[in-house]
Amino acid sequence: MNLFKISWANLKDKKLNSFLSALLMTLGIGIISMLLLLNKQLDEQFRRNIKGIDMVVGAKGSPLQLILSSIYQIDSPTGNVSLDEAQRIMKNPLVKTAIPLAMGDNYMSFRIVGTNAKYPNHFEAKVKEGRLFTTTLEATLGAKVARVTGLKVGDTFAGAHGFDNMDDVHGDKKYKVVGIFETNNSVVDQLILTDISSVWSIHEHAQEGPNVTSMLTGGDSTQTDDPSKEITSLLIKFRNPMGMIALPRFINENTKMQAASVAFEINRLFSLLGIGIDTLRAIALLIIFIAGVSVFISLYNSLKERKYEMALMLSMGATRTKLFVMLLLEGIMLALVGYVAGVILSRVGLWLFSNAAESDYHYSFADFGLLSEEVWLLGGATLIGILAAAIPSLGIYRINLSRTLAEE
Repeated sequence: MNLFKISWANLKDKKLNSFLSALLMTLGIGIISMLLLLNKQLDEQFRRNIKGIDMVVGAKGSPLQLILSSIYQIDSPTGNVSLDEAQRIMKNPLVKTAIPLAMGDNYMSFRIVGTNAKYPNHFEAKVKEGRLFTTTLEATLGAKVARVTGLKVGDTFAGAHGFDNMDDVHGDKKYKVVGIFETNNSVVDQLILTDISSVWSIHEHAQEGPNVTSMLTGGDSTQTDDPSKEITSLLIKFRNPMGMIALPRFINENTKMQAASVAFEINRLFSLLGIGIDTLRAIALLIIFIAGVSVFISLYNSLKERKYEMALMLSMGATRTKLFVMLLLEGIMLALVGYVAGVILSRVGLWLFSNAAESDYHYSFADFGLLSEEVWLLGGATLIGILAAAIPSLGIYRINLSRTLAEE
C-alpha cells in the first residue's frame, strides 16, 4: 500500500508526462473498444434480420441496394416489378416461402410496408395491443413507431410519398391503426405494416375489396385478376440448396427482374466495411504502442532526475526490488487509467453514433456492456504498461550508491 501511495505521488509530480501517456493510451483503447462494440452490434443486427432469407427478387439495379432496402429498410428500392411476373417465381418448386413487399410511402420517416402475415411471422413479431392488419388501409405499428409517433390503436393517419419527408401527403385516404407489435429488436420495430392492397389503393393502382386475394393476406392462393399490379420485391427462402444454384441465374438471365443472394452481398458489404475497421484498428494499435513508448520515456527520464532520491532511499533501508516495483506500479497505473478512460470514451462514442444512426435510419444500439474481448484488451494494456515500465526500472539495479550520493 505504501508503494502504491508513493507511486501515485510520483505520477502527480510528473503531471504533464503522465497526462500525455494516459491520453494516448485512452485514445487507442477507446478506438479499439468502440470498434469491437460497433462490429458486434452491427453483426448481430445484420445477422438477425437476414435469418431465413436466402434471396431477394426485385427490379434490376444494384443487388446490395435491393437487399438493404428490402431487408434492412435503409436504402431506396431499385424499382417495382410486375406481380404477375413475381407470382411465377413464387410458384417455382424450388421456392419454399416467398414474402411480397410493396413500399414507397412513409409516416414521420417511418416506412409503410405492404406485405402479408408471413412477414411479421418470419421475424417472430408478436402483437402487444390490438391485432394484425387483415384488410385494406389497416395498419399494425412497430414498437418504436408507436413510441415515437404517439399513435395508438384506433387512431388514423395519412402516409406521405417517399421515405423521409411529409410534403406529399395522401390526405384523401387514411390508415387505421389496428395493432402494435411488441419490441423484438428486429427491423419490424421501425416499420408500419399493412396489406399490399392498401399500397395499391393509396396509389390508385387497384380497387379495394373483391380484387384482393388470399395471396396478399398470407393464404395459399397466388391468383389475381389484375396482372398490371406491381410489388417492390420478394423475400425468398429456398426449399433445398439446388434453388441457390439454379434460380438466381434463371431470374437474372430470363426475366426483367434481378435476384440478389443475401449471403453473398452481406459478406461483400462486411468485407468492404472490414477494410475501414481494420485500418482504424491498426491506427489504434499504433497509438497504444506510442503510449507505451511515452510511458517508457517518462519513467526513464524520471529515473535520471530522481537518481539521488532513489540512492537516498536505498541508503535509508529501501531495497532495490521495492524501488523497482514502485516504478513498475507507475507504468501499470498509467495503463489502467488509460484503459478505464478508454472504455468510458468508447461508450460515449457509441452513444453518439447510436443517436446519429437512430436519427437517420431509426436504428439504435442499446448494448453497452463489457465484451469478453475488452477483458483481453485490459490484459494487453497492463502488459504494455509493465513492459514500458520494466525496462527503465531495471536501472535501479545499476545505481552506484556511494558515487550518486557523493555527486549530489
